[in-house]
Amino acid sequence: MPRSIPSDRRVAPGVDRLGDDVVNFYLVEEPDGLVLVDAGVPAHLDQLRAHLAGSGRSLTDIRAVLLTHGHPDHTGLAHTLQQAGADVWVHESDAAILRDGPRSALRHAKPERSMLPYLLRRPAAIATPLRLARAGAFTAPATPGVRAFGDDQRLDEVPGAPRAVALPGHTPGSTGYLFPARGLLFTGDALVTHDGLTGHTGPTLVCRGFTHDSRTALASLDRLDHLTDATLLLPGHGEPVTGDPRTVTHRARQAGSR
Repeated sequence: MPRSIPSDRRVAPGVDRLGDDVVNFYLVEEPDGLVLVDAGVPAHLDQLRAHLAGSGRSLTDIRAVLLTHGHPDHTGLAHTLQQAGADVWVHESDAAILRDGPRSALRHAKPERSMLPYLLRRPAAIATPLRLARAGAFTAPATPGVRAFGDDQRLDEVPGAPRAVALPGHTPGSTGYLFPARGLLFTGDALVTHDGLTGHTGPTLVCRGFTHDSRTALASLDRLDHLTDATLLLPGHGEPVTGDPRTVTHRARQAGSR
């Protein structure tokens, strides 16, 4: 199993980073309820339960799950949380992956390149997909009946009323979630600070071995430039990064698309 991030890892007031050294997901406390941004993998269930129990809460206290995209390392607990009563939200372009199950991501959001050249260049990278497989990422149940939305909607039914920002490319429905009053932007895999396949650390796009359309993903960085309300960017992989989004996306463009 991947090494767990300590369950008390608070990255901002009312925001806890959960997961492990492969993938992040986040618990957000709002006055009107709890929100989970992304849903990790099935093996993270005990970690999430323990974290909630530490403050006298349980899975049933999570009102909404905001999925940044449909890849299986971000959707593993979606079915469980839906069964516990949470609304699961995802962009309409990725809803079919939830409906058809995690393995369908290869059909609905086929990567631009094969993983093989990356593994030949960096054999240690095989650890990432193997860890995800052992954690149940590819065998989690399908999650039909999600709440699908279109481009750039404010989700008024979700605690905190976040704005869903379309950032396609990594998958067709990749989405960021902006909580403007709190300066928080959850970028999912539209912008990360660690790529498990290449080993790159620092703001970057996910490599083409895990990305559906790298040209569109690069164009989505332009949309991040305008989200100047955000002062803390919380990615799906790697460490959070503070500062003006324009500075962060500039670094990502310099890193290029691998």
